[in-house]
Amino acid sequence: MTGPRILVIDDEAPIRRFLRIAIESAGFTMLEADRGRLGIERAAVEAPDVVMLDLGLPDIDGKAVIAAIREWSVVPILVLSVRDAETEKIAALDAGADDFVTKPFATGELLARLRALLRARKPPAEEKPTLSFGDLVIDLAAHSVARDGVEIKLTHKEFEVLALLARHSGRLVTHKQLLTTIWGPAHLEDAHYLRIAIGHIREKLGDDAADPKLIMTEPGVGYRLRG
Repeated sequence: MTGPRILVIDDEAPIRRFLRIAIESAGFTMLEADRGRLGIERAAVEAPDVVMLDLGLPDIDGKAVIAAIREWSVVPILVLSVRDAETEKIAALDAGADDFVTKPFATGELLARLRALLRARKPPAEEKPTLSFGDLVIDLAAHSVARDGVEIKLTHKEFEVLALLARHSGRLVTHKQLLTTIWGPAHLEDAHYLRIAIGHIREKLGDDAADPKLIMTEPGVGYRLRG
């Protein structure tokens, strides 16, 4: 196998076997580790393209693994865990994870998230001034948005929210990241600003909040623009 290299850090052998079938059938190469410290070592030595990590490891907590890798690497980290509490997701993302998938998971969704992380790994210098998502076009330089060729008027803050999600398309962007980047560190508790902005963006883009197809919500954690 010569595709992108995915390092799976999980102590459950059946999960690793299942992931190997899914990952290699998608054309990727899988590396594996059954303990956190071994995973850190393999991440350092073998430079994978993405790390998939379980939080419940036998030697050290998965969040400690994330923090250790983040000391020297920006490799995308996708957490796979049975821990579905908002606090666990937020803690993992704040530690430096890029995305979080709760076990059990659908293989199709997992591979889609993986592909999104691989796309997002391109260097910032390669960022294009115009980003397209189906019939939605976001012109970062002109601060303009169009859908089906029709211009959509967004406020400055609404555009900044959509642009930040677009730059990280397919990846989960936390409330903290959005509020800090767009409103500033003093507004970390002002999540209602973000909810209002997302509501207006969805309304203007015709993205039904009850059944969104474009801007997905991770309750209590953040938002993701479907890539």
